[in-house]
Amino acid sequence: MKKYICIIISALSAISLCACGGKVSGAKTHEVDSEIYSQEDIESAIDVIKDEFKEEWSGCTLTEIYYAGDEVTKDHQDWADRNDADEVIVLLSSFDVDSSGGDGSLSPDSTYDDWNWILVRINGGQWKHVDHGY
Repeated sequence: MKKYICIIISALSAISLCACGGKVSGAKTHEVDSEIYSQEDIESAIDVIKDEFKEEWSGCTLTEIYYAGDEVTKDHQDWADRNDADEVIVLLSSFDVDSSGGDGSLSPDSTYDDWNWILVRINGGQWKHVDHGY
């Protein structure tokens, strides 16, 4: 009996965790030429945001995410400096918000385009999301 209760509780927990996050399936990405970052560097930064989006952005669906380009990234170098990092990358995205308004800070039933995601890292390590918005 305990075994069945544990299985039911585990299943319910998994369902509730899935229901809390945003959606990213089918989010378009663009391959962009960069003199600063490899495609692998860019994709690993995108993966950080996709994972966070799934976990934290309830009521939202990520529809597009891509590298903002070398010039935009160079303009944000101060973010690396502020976060004791040596590299910064800027991504742009589009996402839809359902009638819930996400966490309440977003406009319900709307689309956000050109949303910035700023990530930093040290010596080619793991990207860390430090800011987002317009």
